[in-house]
Amino acid sequence: MKNTQLDMKRLAAMDAAQAARLLHRVRDETLAGRTPPIAPRAVIDASWQRMARLGLDPDQSTSSVLLQRDELEQRRRSTLLAEVMQTLSGGLAGIADTSLQIMVVTDEHGRVLWRQGNLAVLRQANGICLEEGAAWTEHATGTNAVGTALAMGRAVQVHSAEHYVHTLHNWTCAAAPVHDPRDQRLLGILDVSGPASSFHPAMLALVASVAQLAEAEMRERHRRSVERLRAVAAPILCRVGGRAVAVDIHGWTAAVTGLAPMDRIPLPKSFRAGRVWLPSLGLCAVEPLPGGWLLRVEEETRPVESGAAAASRVVLDLSRPRRWTVAVSGEAGSWQQELSPRHAELLYVLALHRDGRTAAELADDVFGDRTRTVTVRAEMSRVRRNLAGVLAHRPYRFREEVAVELLRPERPADLLPHSTAPAVRAARTATEA
Repeated sequence: MKNTQLDMKRLAAMDAAQAARLLHRVRDETLAGRTPPIAPRAVIDASWQRMARLGLDPDQSTSSVLLQRDELEQRRRSTLLAEVMQTLSGGLAGIADTSLQIMVVTDEHGRVLWRQGNLAVLRQANGICLEEGAAWTEHATGTNAVGTALAMGRAVQVHSAEHYVHTLHNWTCAAAPVHDPRDQRLLGILDVSGPASSFHPAMLALVASVAQLAEAEMRERHRRSVERLRAVAAPILCRVGGRAVAVDIHGWTAAVTGLAPMDRIPLPKSFRAGRVWLPSLGLCAVEPLPGGWLLRVEEETRPVESGAAAASRVVLDLSRPRRWTVAVSGEAGSWQQELSPRHAELLYVLALHRDGRTAAELADDVFGDRTRTVTVRAEMSRVRRNLAGVLAHRPYRFREEVAVELLRPERPADLLPHSTAPAVRAARTATEA
């Protein structure tokens, strides 16, 4: 089996004892710096390397300080996941129970908010601190489905000795991230865990499907709320002179008059009624609506793309492993916006190349394929919709008069860890060297 890589289906077809021995040998040889009989899966190998850099002890326990009951309840009340718990539970809890496993739901920080399933397994889970209020990031418990899904931003299955910490070698788990469909912000992780004997490779697909089902339910709830706001706002906009738009509390457009159609307007976190400067609209008079806001553009305001720059400073913050932001500030005010993984990659490249990049060069930087210019232009159009005051094109670049600060993570390997963009991978390698 030399020079091949572990595969979950292949592993499931093996005798359980034989598979366990193989996994233990692969782990022991890899962590000792020797060549294993078969290569670990790429996602597991990458996680083991992160654990080694952290100096995590594979013999440590998985115990953590639990959240206090009042803080746990507050986190449950404040998360959007509470609205779809019935969907999550209905899709997985019963299956977890009958298959001798448990369903676990965490917040975006890896703290367990809820768990359900087989009573005997719930008691076993207490022994490894897989209980409500516990921390299950990689930093806390090493390679595991919850923590590794958080680190990678995608669904992950971890079985037996693929766990970095010895305590978890008798467990198997499959986890998938759940995102807010309105802005793709990570809400938390859905996980199914149980004794290693309950392992099945299809569990990962099932968990990912239920996570997507919950996201679809949240998307439908949002669509209905925007429709309710539209019913209220439409008659008001008919009476408003000039340019105006009605948005929900997250900036999604419900109705518009005198402006080009737009899907969403980024709103500052401390948004309130009054006169507010917005990068995509200029100075606006803001009035509350049931479930949203009415934004009336003040006509005397100069357009964002007029001669005088609306912003003078940009801070691109890529220092965190899962949340990236761009902050824009100037004489007219300041605002901050979270970035999707693709937009974070594009802005990172432009921050490195202040002289600009053509669509073909960006396609090569991000996709390794200079022919994908149509995709690049579409993505850059979305980026510039909110950053028109600081981004120019032909070529794509930050405007010369704008100061750009790039915040990188402490460890080079943590730079956009999800990214396979050649420019990002080259930066990781060069900085490590």
